[in-house]
Amino acid sequence: MDEVVIRNAVVEDAAALSRIYEFYVRRTAITFEDDAPDERQFSERMKNIIRFYPYFVAEIGGKVVGYAYASQFKNRSAYDWSVETTVYVAPGCGRNGVGTLLYAALEDALKAQGIKNMYACIAVTEEEDEYLTNVSYEFHKKLGFELIGTFKNCGNKFGRWYTMIWMQKFIGSHPKDPARPLPYSR
Repeated sequence: MDEVVIRNAVVEDAAALSRIYEFYVRRTAITFEDDAPDERQFSERMKNIIRFYPYFVAEIGGKVVGYAYASQFKNRSAYDWSVETTVYVAPGCGRNGVGTLLYAALEDALKAQGIKNMYACIAVTEEEDEYLTNVSYEFHKKLGFELIGTFKNCGNKFGRWYTMIWMQKFIGSHPKDPARPLPYSR
């Protein structure tokens, strides 16, 4: 296999990234979104995120095979040191280290910004089916995330009920008066 290259995402990546995401929207319960955003909508989402947070793309042989980013956890200044993380790998490219490399880059960038807490909202199921396995939960656990909350049967997609969990990973110390996080420097 060719080397995996991790680089900063640019808005011009929106077409490739939206195709990856579209697969998960249409064929899985990994995301509870029902309608996949088109390229324009996806690029607008990207623009909003990259104003402050890191957004990375993985390429193999020049082809985009995954992406990861951090976004605002909650719209209150007390949460400024916390982010929600997202990672997607193209179908057929999973379990080869792409997600791990993306998250390593993301974590390093977030630490440099002064972020302290990474959170992941993950769909899980008691009985795996053709729409959802628990691979994302296992992936995050392997990377040091801990389960902190469960919302049983909170989402219905494809006529089935799925559970949502929250996982967290502390990536910095929590001093009494921390400096405000800085925008991500590309």
